[in-house]
Amino acid sequence: METAQHTLNRRGRRSREEILDAASRMMSARGYAATSLADLGKETGLPKSAIYHHFSSKAGLLAAVMERGARDFFDDLGRGHALLPPGGTSHERLGWYLRRTGEVFTSRQDFLRLFILLKMSEEAPEVAKIVADVRTEGLVHMRDMIRSAFAPEGEEIAGAVADALAGFGVSSFDGAFIAVHADPGRTMAAEMELVIEAMAALGQARVAALRAKGR
Repeated sequence: METAQHTLNRRGRRSREEILDAASRMMSARGYAATSLADLGKETGLPKSAIYHHFSSKAGLLAAVMERGARDFFDDLGRGHALLPPGGTSHERLGWYLRRTGEVFTSRQDFLRLFILLKMSEEAPEVAKIVADVRTEGLVHMRDMIRSAFAPEGEEIAGAVADALAGFGVSSFDGAFIAVHADPGRTMAAEMELVIEAMAALGQARVAALRAKGR
């Protein structure tokens, strides 16, 4: 038989998730600054005291929203990238990775929209740190993806190409995401094909330059 404490804990977890779900939707649509705790209370039907109980402050709520969003996003990336087909050229392997990444971007739009809004705005230092932490993790994933894609060129060259292109890759995805939302006639799949061609060409040019230097 369920104890009273267990029931309270379960209700607490449910209310916490309800707050996170609503905050993610509202902040991604309005922005962080324009999302008030009062409006969030109306959306969830929970008093502000419940929000403070779970998250202490609005900045604490944002941190929890971004932490959960980043965890789900990067978990999806990990699963999507786990089944790389054997063989293939660097171009083919890169294309496979980037298409899977584009699919994850499409499925996690609330998180990414909020991330872009936060990155483009001037928020408090604690918000800037959250954005920086997510971007750092994104760079790690992009670097690993490029390194794996160019593995047929050898470990040293693949690492050098990954170091050179990781920042460009992350920025390209940001740009593609914004472009798709700014123009309904564009699709993430089509944007990904352009990103693939650009990154593959840059990668191969970097490989050629490194080989010319004898690496």
